[in-house]
Amino acid sequence: MIQENILALTEYGLVTGLIQPEDQVYTMNRLLELFEVDDIEDAVFEEYAKRPAMTQESAEAALEGILEDMMTYAYEQGIMQEKSIVYKDLFDTKIMGCLVARPSEIRSKFQSLYAQSPQAATDYYYKLSCDSNYIRRQRIKKDQKWTAETEYGTLDITINLSKPEKDPKAIAAAKNAKQSAYPKCQLCKENEGYAGRVNHPARQNHRIMPVTINNSDWFLQYSPYVYYNEHCIVFNAQHTPMKIERATFGKLLDFVKQFPHYFVGSNADLPIVGGSILSHDHFQGGHYTFAMAKAPVEREITFTGFEDVQAGIVKWPMSVIRLSSPDTDRLIELADKILLTWRGYTDEDAFIFAETEGEPHNTITPIARKRGDNYELDLVLRNNITTEEHPLGVYHPHAKLHHIKKENIGLIEVMGLAVLPARLKDEMAALEHAIVKGEDLRADEMLEKHADWVDEFKGKYDHMDESNIHEIIQKEIGLVFGQVLEDAGVYKCTEAGREAFLRFVEQVNA
Repeated sequence: MIQENILALTEYGLVTGLIQPEDQVYTMNRLLELFEVDDIEDAVFEEYAKRPAMTQESAEAALEGILEDMMTYAYEQGIMQEKSIVYKDLFDTKIMGCLVARPSEIRSKFQSLYAQSPQAATDYYYKLSCDSNYIRRQRIKKDQKWTAETEYGTLDITINLSKPEKDPKAIAAAKNAKQSAYPKCQLCKENEGYAGRVNHPARQNHRIMPVTINNSDWFLQYSPYVYYNEHCIVFNAQHTPMKIERATFGKLLDFVKQFPHYFVGSNADLPIVGGSILSHDHFQGGHYTFAMAKAPVEREITFTGFEDVQAGIVKWPMSVIRLSSPDTDRLIELADKILLTWRGYTDEDAFIFAETEGEPHNTITPIARKRGDNYELDLVLRNNITTEEHPLGVYHPHAKLHHIKKENIGLIEVMGLAVLPARLKDEMAALEHAIVKGEDLRADEMLEKHADWVDEFKGKYDHMDESNIHEIIQKEIGLVFGQVLEDAGVYKCTEAGREAFLRFVEQVNA
């Protein structure tokens, strides 16, 4: 069976373009070596030749099964140490690494296609990242996704199921594993081709593209979990901490100049309002239009000395200033002025403090895009102050919403996509069943945290039964996400909130 699987995986490589016909024998021999098999028998070749030829579609569908069979063989032969998800991920990445060309070849092809068009280059690179199983298509399909209509537009909701849960044995092995500073983090360039270990993912099938932005060395790659179309990560060649500064705006806009079909943004650089990796400077982007990008400007504003730059407050639950101009230098100049003003800005009446006891609180989440002939910067004002009432953050999902979303509101959520925890898959299924059956939610240990929420919305519906309960729950989760974004906004979408927002604008103009 392993011989047939080696032939099948080689055909997969040919059909997807990972390997060329000239690479066929070489690839088979690499796989034979990996599985400690000496040869492929003539009879196996003859039988395999009778199979229908793969297409791109059938190859994608077959890959998971081929790899699963290969790993079963490897485990039975003592080649793969354990048959848990962590060890399987390490080993199937090693398998796929046999099909992926060296970085120099892939970068050369990317540059050649870029000369035709930036989109041709990214189309090739994204497909490669999927075909190599670096982006695990079959796992991504398990994510639950839907949209929710709100007063702020159509929000995207996803329950993330593509990140596998580690088993206890692997967790113990990771705890006992020798600590290593190589690679320093999962974003470092040294991950390219790295074999991985129980506490660090394998990346033999991973390739990164060098890009120069704002005269500095960076790399482009895709997120292995693609929360939206062509979800990419742009990261500094050096392992250096996140920092929002004038140069950040220049880098974002320079990237958009080079890849005008992509947006790109940065997480904030402070805890609570920042991303999960603050230790390595990076951006996230992609080929997708979020609800925030579609949101209109609800009030135009003017910044003194920058009358040539269109500016306005965006109709969005968080506090967003949108700048638009064909001149990126002017955008950078104004964005830097707004950032510096915000860093030092305090408005006690609005409960905004630049710092307390020497700890800074104000920062910005910036997003860049090209719209027509103009470049745009959306500047989302952030503040990470905490209180006894809100120990996780005043401008963070409040405790009432933690039954749905407790995690930080990073760049992706800011733009209108809720990345919800995997636990909600089972909890919502059980909740739907319990509501339809009229069960006591407070008597259920898993569901009691959702009981108050259900009491709030159930009066809105004439009836809730099997025909509509799933749609109702999804709709209500979408409304909760809207409330999450409102909690994260430093200025509320009220008359008083807008007045406070304008006080800040006046300070920028002072």
